[in-house]
Amino acid sequence: MLTLLLLVIVTALVFEFINGFHDTANSIATVVATKVLTPTQAVMLAAVTNLIGAFLGTAVAKTIASGLVDTDVVIVTSQVLICALVGAIIWNLITWWRGLPSSSSHALIGGLCGAAVAAADNNWHALIWARAGENFGKNSGIFWKVVVPMISSPVAGFMLGVLIMGLLMAIISSMNNAGGWLGRISRPRWVNALFGKAQIGSAAYMGLAHGMNDAQKTMGIIALAVFGAQASGTLDSLPSWLDFLHPDGGKDGIDSWIIVTCGVVMAAGTAMGGWRIIKTLGHKMVKLHPINGFAAETSSASILALAAHFGMPVSTTHSISTAIMGVGFAKNPHTVKLTVIERILWAWILTIPAAGGIAWGLVRLLKNYGFA
Repeated sequence: MLTLLLLVIVTALVFEFINGFHDTANSIATVVATKVLTPTQAVMLAAVTNLIGAFLGTAVAKTIASGLVDTDVVIVTSQVLICALVGAIIWNLITWWRGLPSSSSHALIGGLCGAAVAAADNNWHALIWARAGENFGKNSGIFWKVVVPMISSPVAGFMLGVLIMGLLMAIISSMNNAGGWLGRISRPRWVNALFGKAQIGSAAYMGLAHGMNDAQKTMGIIALAVFGAQASGTLDSLPSWLDFLHPDGGKDGIDSWIIVTCGVVMAAGTAMGGWRIIKTLGHKMVKLHPINGFAAETSSASILALAAHFGMPVSTTHSISTAIMGVGFAKNPHTVKLTVIERILWAWILTIPAAGGIAWGLVRLLKNYGFA
């Protein structure tokens, strides 16, 4: 059992690494597309801010650890968690290879749900659909923590992108009409120079928000595995070099070693980059200038930070993609390329059932051969 627990931790960290280079592209695509930073500079900025963001709260990790799967109905074994992670990893790699900015968050949630249902012999009560009064949030369960933000965050990203871009355009137009020195600094050359500097700040904000949300999801999986191992007695007699595995905060806290490890691994994955997805987000959807990148990153990061505060594991992909769409729509509705958006939407729709289906099949396969 100890070997399986260690295997879960390793598999989770592989997912975190892949999440780093998969979703990093989402967080830095705009700053690369506007040529404010080179790809190498953007990746390093994202790696540092992802690491810092990982330490700014654990609400999302607690949702994954104890807010989605009902452990009174299904025993979440190490085998179940490995299948959940492998399902998410396979789908992430497929979409990365195709250059589709799909959601690592939803891949992980889909994998966890599919594996749990399979382990419970297709009993859907294994999933917490809605529950109130949890200690980590007013409402928990898939409905409040997954379904509601899955629908609302893309809409909010789009609307906030339209709002911020529209506000910036109105300010620049007013300055231009005012004439004098205000008119001079509202010219495109000065606007690009100003927002070229400002976009470095918005890109850092985006990296922090990404770390606050995405890095915590794997923390939740590892915490869930450790809690299960503790309940089964696996941690009762550990060699001294594994003493750190003992939970020091109970089921309501995420251990410091989990936070540090996940933050470092995600930062390492971030440093690998994800240029296929950068090309889709930064170049194919709409042509971006620094002011557009600033508006999109500020909109997306604000959605992610708010969701992280409430423990909602929302998608970085959804928020930045729809923010870019909103910014493009504010500029000119005809500049948004609907064929690219259609591909992205299909990836969104398929992610949870695809990752869940893979994980479900893996658990059923292990059960058929007596390994789960």
